Amino acid sequence: MTDGQGKTLAAIQTEADLAAGIAASASDVTVRELAGVSELSAVSELFQLIWGSDRGSRPVPTELLRAMATAGNYVAGAFDGDQLLGACFGFFGEPSRGSLHSHIAGVAPGGLGRGLGFALKLHQRAWALRRQVGTISWTFDPLVCRNAHFNITKLGARPVQYWPDFYGPMHDGINGMSETDRLLVAWDLAGPPARAGARGEPAHTDASALRAQGAGIALAAGEDGRPVTGPGDGPVTLVAVPPDIEALRRRDPAMGQSWRSALRDVLHGLMTDGAAVTGFDRAGWYVTERKRWS
Repeated sequence: MTDGQGKTLAAIQTEADLAAGIAASASDVTVRELAGVSELSAVSELFQLIWGSDRGSRPVPTELLRAMATAGNYVAGAFDGDQLLGACFGFFGEPSRGSLHSHIAGVAPGGLGRGLGFALKLHQRAWALRRQVGTISWTFDPLVCRNAHFNITKLGARPVQYWPDFYGPMHDGINGMSETDRLLVAWDLAGPPARAGARGEPAHTDASALRAQGAGIALAAGEDGRPVTGPGDGPVTLVAVPPDIEALRRRDPAMGQSWRSALRDVLHGLMTDGAAVTGFDRAGWYVTERKRWS
């Protein structure tokens, strides 16, 4: 069996294992699966710290992690010596789809800037490929610029659906009181974007060049920083997000909410109308394209 470009899946698995090892080494951590109660409790506490949740409402309780790990799902941690600095948890989706849903991943404040998130995702990719899983899906807040760049550009995942207020109110240190809109992405583990990303050679998007070539702007920031909408009816359309929505929410909650509403109207509208998100410029631009244009 091949990936459609002559590369056997066994060879892709070998590549994935190597890339995961290189990423972990570059981050100076060891990434491994977890199953014991004490380690899973540490994961639960880590997620609570990262999300700023009340102790009685941890993002993922220890007992759920224990059950999921025992049932063969994915729970892994990134360690610097004995110190847990990051973790990732995912569970299998519908059997016929051969997919894994990555529910939550996070890195402790002391581990930021070391590439731990990348190391965790590449470990998860290699783990999934060894189990004949071809796709990993997960959700993220489409307003968070750095996460969009990481997921779409660095990893090579592709948005497939926009879900307004997916989780409902969460009331934690990250989501605050904002509605929990999410983009669902699908990561084709053997596809060219994922393999290029794992090699550290992702394809970069240049929104300025696309604008020079005639791309339309459906959403941008005005001079006062507020969202300004424009026509989104061309073959290639750009959609902006603020550079740091989390800081904006703290500084001006009303403006943060205006961006939530505007992005929902524009990006959700484009995707519902058949446009596909094909890239993300780190400067804060989603690129959408219509496959059929007349």
